[in-house]
Amino acid sequence: MPHRLRIGLTGGIGSGKSEASRHFASLGATVIDTDIIARELVEPGQPALAKIVETFGDDMLDADGHLDRARLRDRVFADSAQRAQLEAILHPSIRARAIALSEQAAGPYCVLVIPLLAETGADYPLDRVLVIDTPVSLQRERIAARDGLSAADIEAVLASQASRAQRLAIADDIIVNDAGRARLRSEIERLHDRYSALAHSHKA
Repeated sequence: MPHRLRIGLTGGIGSGKSEASRHFASLGATVIDTDIIARELVEPGQPALAKIVETFGDDMLDADGHLDRARLRDRVFADSAQRAQLEAILHPSIRARAIALSEQAAGPYCVLVIPLLAETGADYPLDRVLVIDTPVSLQRERIAARDGLSAADIEAVLASQASRAQRLAIADDIIVNDAGRARLRSEIERLHDRYSALAHSHKA
């Protein structure tokens, strides 16, 4: 039985991935967000949370036994070796869960939102990769408006992610999201038609 058409959606911080994924969902595509899966995997009682505590210490938990995300983020943000340790704990389970969900998906195709696809090189079985691309200057503006970060913090976040060129290098399809929500939605609708046609031929 042929597998369902899988579209990997990625992009840098502030690129518009969330808006794009919401519009794909409104058009009938199944959207699987690996950030949501990651949050589910570190709920109390989950093996991944136990492994994080074993690796990084009991102070990664708050008073209620939940993961202290801010503390963990501060711990690994500036340390690439520790960030790699965290990714080694989480990414195999995230990948396995995302693939399992994609196999149960309804609709003509499914969209896997994978923010760190270019950074981790995760081996997802994707048929196409869609990059939501945004000029870095516009990323800075959006991050400042949305998250209230200082200029220095914004630069640190951008430096921790793949470059624009690295993301574009893995793209099959590109939407340049620099002209407002209406243009973004129009581009998504165009790709929805294309992906639906591809899904139909994929199953034939």
